Amino acid sequence: MSYGPYIKEIGRGAQGARDLSLDDARQLYAAMLDGGVPDLELGAIILGLRVKGESLDEMLGFLDAIEERTQRLDLPHGRVRPVVLPTYNGARKEANLTPLLALLLQRFGVPVLGHGLLEGFGRVTTGLIFRELGIMPAGSATQAQAALAEKGLAFVPLSALCPGLHNLLALRSRLGVRNSAHSLVKLLDPFRGESVLVAPATHPEFIDLMRDILVARGQRGLLLRGTEGEPFANPKRRPRLEFIRDGAADVLFEAEHESLRALPSLPEACDAASTARWIRRVLDKQLPLPKPIANQLACLLYASGYAEDFNQAKAIVAVEATGMLTGGN
Repeated sequence: MSYGPYIKEIGRGAQGARDLSLDDARQLYAAMLDGGVPDLELGAIILGLRVKGESLDEMLGFLDAIEERTQRLDLPHGRVRPVVLPTYNGARKEANLTPLLALLLQRFGVPVLGHGLLEGFGRVTTGLIFRELGIMPAGSATQAQAALAEKGLAFVPLSALCPGLHNLLALRSRLGVRNSAHSLVKLLDPFRGESVLVAPATHPEFIDLMRDILVARGQRGLLLRGTEGEPFANPKRRPRLEFIRDGAADVLFEAEHESLRALPSLPEACDAASTARWIRRVLDKQLPLPKPIANQLACLLYASGYAEDFNQAKAIVAVEATGMLTGGN
């Protein structure tokens, strides 16, 4: 396979480059995932795409190739859809509260699958916090399936779900820049569109593309601006929360813009042990639950089918979390 024609299309810079067709994008990314692209050409492709920016068709083609190489998980028994939490950024400045969202959903009986990296590269990952909470990573898709059936919660490393994508993600340490894989992992669904995918956009300009991808693929998801790239609502100021389903987007909560009257109670430090201790105290109702995360929880109870409508979901959260809520309106 010759990669020159692809590089010629995408490597002409931000103004002169042309987008690949969906089928060409699928074939190219399949070769990248399979490790078949020589290093020189692989570097040129990665940088060409980074400078040009990925189109909708390119991302759809990339995702088709990824789906063919991702371990598939079966839906857990029951009427409630599982929630998928892609967790790849970790905490650098603020505490990573993805595990709190996962454990709240588990408490309501909503199956949760988190997938991400074990290594943090200086950041506090969800996997590290789960370890502090006694939740070990699944070593394989089979173990993840068993954990979902037994406990309703599993965390599986990307290396076990899609090794090729993990290898592309790891190129950041070698090249020094992000590549398409860093966006694609946020859209990875081992349930093949049968889950509720929480899609956290790292940058505001990427929200529109993520929305278009979810709509085009017919996926059900909750789209938001991630907190440091993590899939939980910023506890200090709620982002816009959009529910994507049946080819349309519905804004369930608008973003908050006003200054907080009072800061929510949050972990004093962002290390794994401090975050885990704080999460335990929130779950035990010793500390209040930040209102934006309660709002996100209501969105996911509705999106997963746990609640029949959104008003019921909000009422359930309000009743069950009495004494846990703080901040916001």
